[in-house]
Amino acid sequence: MAILPILEVPDPRLKTISTPVESFDADLKKLVDDMFETMYAAPGIGLAAIQVGVPKRLLVIDLQDEGPDGESIRNPRVFVNPEILDPSEELSAYNEGCLSVPDQYAEVERPAKIRARWQDLDGKVHEETMDDLMATCLQHEMDHLEGILFIDHLSRLKRQMVLKKIEKARKMGGSHVHNEHCNH
Repeated sequence: MAILPILEVPDPRLKTISTPVESFDADLKKLVDDMFETMYAAPGIGLAAIQVGVPKRLLVIDLQDEGPDGESIRNPRVFVNPEILDPSEELSAYNEGCLSVPDQYAEVERPAKIRARWQDLDGKVHEETMDDLMATCLQHEMDHLEGILFIDHLSRLKRQMVLKKIEKARKMGGSHVHNEHCNH
């Protein structure tokens, strides 16, 4: 396994529309292992393949349950060729962050509940209704597959402010300190 470099704005590859996964082979499994290792090291709760430079419709999520002693229990999930079948009309807002938009957070509204379909690493199809953080996280990661970042949901002014903050932090040699917010 390897920790892969995560693309950050304004890298134009983040705007790439990802193509469907067609081969469910050892290379796919290795990529997924590397993506989990990269996501955990960042640290984050979700990562799309395009964020590590691979334009495939693949993403990983781990919301990590809390154990009885307060320790984190990993719950890794893999979504290959995911699609949303039935988004609710009801919206929920969440303060989102992104590993490709370091140290920046903003409230984004998305459907509160979704029905999703995807394949696993063996190509088997799954369907599930999701809500709360899992619904938000899956939609956020699926946006990456379409070349959309969470900041693209903001007003032009707010998006420009976020990008200026990132540029200023880079010029000052800012380190990436992640906090308790949702990093995808």
